[in-house]
Amino acid sequence: MKLAAAAYPLTWFDHFDDFAAHLATWVADAAGQGADLLTFPEYGAMELTSLGGRAVAENLEAGLHEVARRKPALDALHLELAAKHDVHILGASGPVFIGQRPVNRASLYGPSGLVGHQDKQIMTRFERETWDVVAGHGLTAFDTDLGRIGVVICYDSEFPLLARALVEQGAEILLAPSCTDSFAGFTRVRVGSMARALENQCVVVHSPTVGLCDFCPAVDENVGAASIYGPPDRGFPANGILAEGALNTPGWTMAEISLETIREVRRDGGVLNHAHWPEQLARLGTA
Repeated sequence: MKLAAAAYPLTWFDHFDDFAAHLATWVADAAGQGADLLTFPEYGAMELTSLGGRAVAENLEAGLHEVARRKPALDALHLELAAKHDVHILGASGPVFIGQRPVNRASLYGPSGLVGHQDKQIMTRFERETWDVVAGHGLTAFDTDLGRIGVVICYDSEFPLLARALVEQGAEILLAPSCTDSFAGFTRVRVGSMARALENQCVVVHSPTVGLCDFCPAVDENVGAASIYGPPDRGFPANGILAEGALNTPGWTMAEISLETIREVRRDGGVLNHAHWPEQLARLGTA
C-alpha cells in the first residue's frame, strides 16, 4: 500500500465551500499519486476558525467553539472524499466538546464510512495550562482493509507505553499527526515517532502543520517536515526513514509499504524489539 503524510499549512477561508474545495484538491492530489492512506496533522482543523471572522479566529476560546460546531460538516466532507477516491483518511484533528471542555480528536474515515475517533491522551503545557483542552480516554487500534491502525497524536507519540498499548492491540501502522511551533518541538515528535517505529517494529506516519498562521494564535507558528518511518532493520532503510519531506515545505510525502515486511521483521529481524518488549518488566521485577 502507499502511505501519504501531509505537511499542511493553515489557510484562511471565508466560506466552508472554499475549504471543502481546498481539501478536495489535497485528497485528489494524494489519491492521484496512488495513496491508499492519507494522514493530515494535529490541529489542522483550526484553520476553520476563519469561518467565524477575525475576532473569533483570534480568540482562543471562541475559536475552539467555532471549529467544534463544524465537526458534523467535516465528517460528512471527509466521508464523501474517502468514498469518492476509495482511500482512508485521518482527518486533521480539532476540538470536540465532551462535557464542559473539549478534547483534541482525530477521526479516521474509510471508503465505507467512519472507522473511528482517537482523542489525544496526554496534553501539552499549552493545552492544559492555557487553552484548557482536556485529555480523552482510551486508545483504540482500528481494523481496516489496510490493516490495523493506531493513532498517537503529537505529544502522545513521545510516550512509549501509549504506542505499545496500540501495538498490543495489533497495530502495525501508527499515525502521528503533529502541530509544533519550534524546531525543538518538531524534533521531539520526530524522535519519538522514530523510536516508536524501532521498539515496536512498525511503520509510523508523521504529518505536521507547517508555516505561519496570522489569524489563530493557538497555531500561529508551525514547524515540521512530513516523514514515514520504519525500524532500521531487515527490509527497511538503514536509517529507518522510508520517506522524508523538506522542512516547512507544504505537500505530500509518500512511501510504499508492505504489512508482510512488518510481520517478517517482527518474526526474523536482526533484533526482535517487538517480541522482547516484555523482558523489560521481567528485568525490573514487575512482570
